[in-house]
Amino acid sequence: MKFKLFKFRSVTSTNDMAISLIKKKKLFGCVHSKIQTKGRGTYGKKWISRKGNLFISLFFPIKKKLPPFNEFSTINTVIISDIIKKFCNKKKVRLKFPNDIFINKKKVCGVLQELITLKNKKFLIIGIGINIISNPKINNLYQSTNMYLETNKKLSIISIINLIVTSYENFFIELSSYKYENYKKKAESLLLK
Repeated sequence: MKFKLFKFRSVTSTNDMAISLIKKKKLFGCVHSKIQTKGRGTYGKKWISRKGNLFISLFFPIKKKLPPFNEFSTINTVIISDIIKKFCNKKKVRLKFPNDIFINKKKVCGVLQELITLKNKKFLIIGIGINIISNPKINNLYQSTNMYLETNKKLSIISIINLIVTSYENFFIELSSYKYENYKKKAESLLLK
């Protein structure tokens, strides 16, 4: 499964654009936008989308040989946390289910998973937002952070996108050896305490 990259300057949300591309008969892809005007989080929350941060959505058809929809919420956070760890090797990368990734107990990434059905075909859309150079101030139980603050390095968004796309392509290549238990154990070992 190869993901074609679709780049935009501004979209309402990358998940919305993924839906639009699926309707135009695009089956596999990765939508990237510099700005989202109406970024979404889970439970209808707004995702604050400042320029310079990463906003992408991967999309693909759900086929019988793929893991079920509910397993992807674990798969996604494990794949993305592994990528974030490449840049924050000494930092504590943790997960808060169902879709948040933290560094040193501060939120750096959110993953929004949507399932749509179009002409009797199901498609999974995985929206990923990573705070690269800025983060919103949130009055919440948890604070937020960004990759620059945590690593003191200016990271290339396109390099991170390429890592994400390659990680998902490799996941699909190695699907025959997939075991949900392995992802579940890894996710549980990363749970935020």
